[in-house]
Amino acid sequence: MSMDLLNIARTGVLASQSQLAVTSNNITNANTQGYHRQVAEQSSLESQRFGNSFYGAGTYITDVKRIYNDYAARELRIGQTAVSQAETTQVKMGELDQLFSQIGKAVPQGLNDLFAGLNSLADLPDDIGIRGTVLGNAGQLATALNQMQSHLDGQMKQTNDQISAITDRINEISNELGHLNQELMKSQGNDSQLLDKQDALIQELSEYSQVNVIPLESGAKSIMLGGAVMLVSGEVSMQMGSTTGDPYPGELRITTSAGAQSLVIDPAKMGGSLGALFEFRDETLIPAQLELGQLALGVADAFNEAQSQGFDLNGQVGSDLFLDINDPKMTVGRVGDFANNTGNAALRVNIDDVSALTGESYELSFTAPATYELTDNHGNVTPLTLNGTELSGGDGFTINIDSGAFASGDRFEIRPTSGAAAGISVVMTDPKGIAAAGPTITADSTNSGNTAITLNAMDASAPGFPGVGAQITFEIDTTTNSYEAFDVAGTSLGTGTYTAPTIDAFGMNFDVQSSAGALADRFTFDLSAAEGNNSNAVAMAKLNEAKLMAGGSATLSDVYENTKLQVGGKSKAAQVALGSAEAVFSQAYSRVQSESGVNLDEEAANLMRFQQAYQASARIMTTANEIFNTLFSSVR
Repeated sequence: MSMDLLNIARTGVLASQSQLAVTSNNITNANTQGYHRQVAEQSSLESQRFGNSFYGAGTYITDVKRIYNDYAARELRIGQTAVSQAETTQVKMGELDQLFSQIGKAVPQGLNDLFAGLNSLADLPDDIGIRGTVLGNAGQLATALNQMQSHLDGQMKQTNDQISAITDRINEISNELGHLNQELMKSQGNDSQLLDKQDALIQELSEYSQVNVIPLESGAKSIMLGGAVMLVSGEVSMQMGSTTGDPYPGELRITTSAGAQSLVIDPAKMGGSLGALFEFRDETLIPAQLELGQLALGVADAFNEAQSQGFDLNGQVGSDLFLDINDPKMTVGRVGDFANNTGNAALRVNIDDVSALTGESYELSFTAPATYELTDNHGNVTPLTLNGTELSGGDGFTINIDSGAFASGDRFEIRPTSGAAAGISVVMTDPKGIAAAGPTITADSTNSGNTAITLNAMDASAPGFPGVGAQITFEIDTTTNSYEAFDVAGTSLGTGTYTAPTIDAFGMNFDVQSSAGALADRFTFDLSAAEGNNSNAVAMAKLNEAKLMAGGSATLSDVYENTKLQVGGKSKAAQVALGSAEAVFSQAYSRVQSESGVNLDEEAANLMRFQQAYQASARIMTTANEIFNTLFSSVR
């Protein structure tokens, strides 16, 4: 029995020593990120029979168990993905909001300065100094639009760089997880230190994307991203990458590859910071760029059209103040063709009606033999009509087929307002070119009173234009949509028909508003550029309040302010979403810590308990030794 007593004491000392080692390791790793508390599980040795009784034979450590709750860990990963996505969105939206609020304030300020200059010009239409100021204000507005577009392009580049950096880090994690799986397969997944490293990497991975973990019988774990992309399968690590955008190369896409096979990933399914970057880029940044281009087109078109309605100080019909809206410099990026197109059609988008533009992008698709469809961002489909080489039916724009031909299944992305903010510039160099004076339009006293006209533009290069200083009279029949023109002597210049409401003849383009039929209403245009005439300058100044945009529902300033408000609203919503996500993550983190984290108070109590057990077992060994000594002394 004394030998059994010594063995029992020995097992107790060894067990307590193991318990002390495990507890000490917990205490020293209390602040180690990703460490999971360990517990040494203790059991009794099988009893031994002596005579009719069974006596205990001691104890032993059956296992060192890692405290891990798979459900809690999964909830923590989900919370991490949500908070990372919300945080990335909040940061990006905050940057964009600050851009519009600070640097972007130069755009509305430039617009206000231009209208203020036009108001001053209306008071003194012949003043060269004021004309020079107006021209300078126009240049400052164009520069503000250019710079704002440049900053938005910078946001695009920064976002693409962040996407590339995240994919690089995901690849590093993929390789590390593959190596860890190899080591875990050797121990059948029982190495706690390796498991902690694996969980830490998976937790980091969940910052970048939604993560699904699939345990394997071998002790390894397979990892999927976004519910569809296999990143790690056992010891095999896949690779992610970035590739040029389609149809716009500057808008990166992400891919996954294993061996020679490569697949483009849908970023909408990724979640995390990676999904947030794509969502910010595609749903906020690009629309903001297109809406800024819409404003640039509105400014250029409104003032160029106003110029064509008046006369400058040189006695000529006003020329363009800004670059023409369909100039190649203003059209960069309006058409993007997809890489899998098999046709060779080269397209060009022409803006016909700025007021009808929506600031959105569209997808043009062709199905043989002759079906052309335009789909907007909301899924609404509009059939287009092919007239020669021109596709009509778009929202204020037409699509021209400059060369080549479509093949069935070809698709194109159409962005009518793209490039305008970067391309807009002032083309007028002579202050005398500002068309402050305007023609006088007189309705004949015998008119029915059922009609009125509005001048759209004058074209001095058009056949039959009467010339500055002359007069031309139009007699209009709204029942047959026909007209006849007369010179100042009453001589007929010719007749024609028109498509209501616009008459475009003899260099005069104007709209006819009719409340009832009129057989012979006459309107005379006096094209004299009288000194001191300021009627067109007044009309240009009033463009500040004119509903020129969005189908006649918004002013030029409204377009920019609406974009700014949308960005600000999204920024505020992102802050609220981040707060909610952080609260959910905090709860999940607290749950994991309550189960797997190290409680120093608890571990200190365990340390004392195991120390006492160690000392007690050691005392048993001393007692057994004393018994042996007594026994040996008695037989000497």
